[in-house]
Parts: sequence; structure tokens; C-alpha cells
Amino acid sequence: MPERIILASGSPIRRQLLENAGLTFDVEIARLDEDLIKTSLIAEGVYPRDIADALAEGKARKISLKHPDAMVIGCDQVISFKGQLISKSTSSDDAKRLLEQLQGERHRLLSAVVIYEGGEPKWRHIGEVKMTMRSLSAQYLSEYIDRNWHSVCDAVGCYKLEEEGVRLFSSIEGDYFNVLGLPLIPLLTYLTDRKIIAI
Repeated sequence: MPERIILASGSPIRRQLLENAGLTFDVEIARLDEDLIKTSLIAEGVYPRDIADALAEGKARKISLKHPDAMVIGCDQVISFKGQLISKSTSSDDAKRLLEQLQGERHRLLSAVVIYEGGEPKWRHIGEVKMTMRSLSAQYLSEYIDRNWHSVCDAVGCYKLEEEGVRLFSSIEGDYFNVLGLPLIPLLTYLTDRKIIAI
């Protein structure tokens, strides 16, 4: 059994989800050059699903090598739109351009989680959600970004379903936890099967 669990993510919502589920864990942020990794993988023709997995694994592996006695949970989330990877927006203007592209269309949100122990991968899962965005008026889109930019600037897709971002969508097909950035049910099932958490 691992001595402790470490979440290799600085995401407040991932931390909250695990805390709400009753897990005891530490947080240690894995510092990776995600843009460099994404650029390299895109150049190699890697699919967005596998990019999400690779980023989650990179984070878990980095922290696991520092703490070989711990179980390390690495996570990442990307958007696939018309076969292309969508990254986080770097400015409010960039966010408006992205939402203009996504409105009235469907995209796939891919949420990956990888567990490492002793520097080796032990388990992985990629959750997928199909998100259909409403057609938005130019005024609403601009006002939405102005109101929410401080909150969504670090969110892939520039929305958070637990906030006003839920109003952007006409249809969501898939697990809500995947949208929040953590395939929570499969993760808890794995931890239960390993008897790391009790039921």
C-alpha cells in the first residue's frame, strides 16, 4: 500500500472534488512546460485524446520520481474541436475569438487521469464529454468574457459549468465530473478496488 496519496495538480476544483469524496491527500504541483509538450506531440500527429493522457502522465511521473512511496494522481484536460487541439486562451480577446469559433458547434472535452507509484504507471482513464454550445449574440459573448475572465482565464474552453459557463450550452453528453477536470467515479472505483479507500 502507498504511504500517502499526492495530487499532482494545483486545480482548486480537483482538490475540492477529492476532499468532498473524503480522501486524505497532499498536493504538489508538477511544473511542466505544457506548451512545449503539446507543440511537440501535435507536430508528431498525436491525437488530442493522447495529448491529454501524456500531460497527465508527465505530471504524475514527475512527482512520483520525487516520492516513490506515494500514490501520485496526475490530471489534465484538453478540448478537441474539428480534430484540432484547443489550448487555454492567453487573453480576453483570444477567449472571445475561441468562443466565436465554438458557438453553435459541438466539441469534445477530454479529461485524463493517470496514477503512478514508484515511478511507474499503474492506472489511467480518459473521460470524454460531448459539448454543444448555443449560438451566442455578440453582446452576450462580450459581456460574458468581461464578467468571467478572471475566473475562466485558466479554464480550457473559457467556461466553467459550475458557474455562468453552464448557460453557454444546449447539450452536454457525458459525466459532469469529467467537465470539472477529473474522472472522479472511475478514480474512486480504482481506489476502492485497491482497498485504498473503504466502502
